Amino acid sequence: MTSTMARKAETTESGMRELTRAELQVMQILWDKKEAMTRQVLEAMPEPKPAFNTVSTVIRVLETKGFVSHKAFGTTYVYFPVVQRGEYTSRFMRNMVQNFFGGSRSAFISFFAEQEQMTAEERDELHRLMKKVEARKTGM
Repeated sequence: MTSTMARKAETTESGMRELTRAELQVMQILWDKKEAMTRQVLEAMPEPKPAFNTVSTVIRVLETKGFVSHKAFGTTYVYFPVVQRGEYTSRFMRNMVQNFFGGSRSAFISFFAEQEQMTAEERDELHRLMKKVEARKTGM
């Protein structure tokens, strides 16, 4: 696969690039902390911790992709998310539904129900949420 094809494969239909597992781990920390220096991101990671330079590289890649920016305080950088968690999650899930379920949200939900991965409690909660959404749409 060429590097152009690899880059294209990482991009969702909305134009937002998908995150690698390492990038997502760093973003989860930044979303939780709101801002952090590289060392603080590293400290928040579970054992076994990657090398400082690895975390630094992942953060720079995230900055290049437009997910993170920084404020400079002398030679110290404090990084913060530019893309919010909800925005990324929404675009990622839309892309997943499109790619794996032909854009059908009901097929997506049915997948979990049919795989018996949803408990009765979860199905009841989903039903309650669907009623709530329908009530909002109809103005009730």
